[in-house]
Amino acid sequence: MPSESGVNTGQIIEIKGVVIDAVFPDRLPQILHAVEIEIHKPDGTTATLVAEVQQHLGDDRVRAVAMDSTDGLARGTDVVDTGGPISVPV
Repeated sequence: MPSESGVNTGQIIEIKGVVIDAVFPDRLPQILHAVEIEIHKPDGTTATLVAEVQQHLGDDRVRAVAMDSTDGLARGTDVVDTGGPISVPV
């Protein structure tokens, strides 16, 4: 759901290893765009998991591949479209 700041946010609906399916009710992120997921760890810290959109599945759903372990993820967790591809500083 879009927030007041205009950020395109969806929710995880399925997790299969490093493959994540998410639903975006407002608009779908483009293929090859990065999406970010906040993971709350048991020790109280938070980490950001980056995934890359690989496929549009229909019914407002996308399939993305995580760039790290999906341990600790749960259905219903928010997924934020970054609006661009994965990038790293050089």
